[in-house]
Amino acid sequence: MKPWIRNGLIALAGISLAAGASYYWLIDESHAPPQPRYALDMAQMRQLAGSLEGAKPSGVEVERIALFRFPATAVVAGDGWQMRDLPVYSYRIVYPEGSIIVDTALSRETGGNIVAFDAGAYARMQRAMTLASLIVITHEHLDHIGGLTAHPGLPAMLRAVRLNREQASHPEVMLPAKFPEHALDGYKPLDYDRYMAIAPGVVLIRAPGHTPGSQMVYVATAAGKEFLFIGDVAWHFRNIETQRERARLVTWLFLSEDRTAVFGELAALGRLHKTEPTIRLVPGHDGAVVDALIADGSLKSKFDESN
Repeated sequence: MKPWIRNGLIALAGISLAAGASYYWLIDESHAPPQPRYALDMAQMRQLAGSLEGAKPSGVEVERIALFRFPATAVVAGDGWQMRDLPVYSYRIVYPEGSIIVDTALSRETGGNIVAFDAGAYARMQRAMTLASLIVITHEHLDHIGGLTAHPGLPAMLRAVRLNREQASHPEVMLPAKFPEHALDGYKPLDYDRYMAIAPGVVLIRAPGHTPGSQMVYVATAAGKEFLFIGDVAWHFRNIETQRERARLVTWLFLSEDRTAVFGELAALGRLHKTEPTIRLVPGHDGAVVDALIADGSLKSKFDESN
């Protein structure tokens, strides 16, 4: 064999090995790194949920506002290239008097590659936001905060908005959604360490990692149902079930996630699901989970405009 052919084959083999290793590392690999200590203390959350005077929520409603589709491996590393649905939701926690909005989806204009957009659902959410007692966001990505930043009644609604410190101070994370210039001048965000009760039956839980301001929302209703809205700690329940993160290509290059922190949170959610299976874990974009909760009566589809 001529030297140049041999050298060419060696170079080709090296390139193939490097490409294969890169593909595995960026697309398929999802072994958990050494995890930080992250725990979900249900006893403390339940105590806090009952610590504020007043009636607990009578129920929780949901609006499906938009839909994205990503390859399965972007959702759960190593799951292949078939497309997966990622619906975008807004939730309303209903009280005898008042309501709390959890996540505000996004406007059609900031959506970019939206596959589907429900203008009616978006309009119902916008109207509900103007009447809400409180508005909270699981994290500062555009598909969770975009409906708030784009709301024409934002100045008047800020009295009800409860952003945490990191959500208010990282505008770069929410792009292309953004608050109008000077909209948050003088705004005082929430600042808490682990848990914070914000209303009867509702507790915020710090969970930084997916974004600096990521948090979960625990809800205990008057009827005894418990929910944990986990935002995008997991896009689908399969992340918890398999203890696998999104592909590294997604988390490092596009989301700038702290993978170690997210793995710690996934581990805590996995333990919680085993020890407390009746708590309804609600990932950020899992249509099957939300549809099942609607089917069994745990969630009510669409915001009731008579309230």
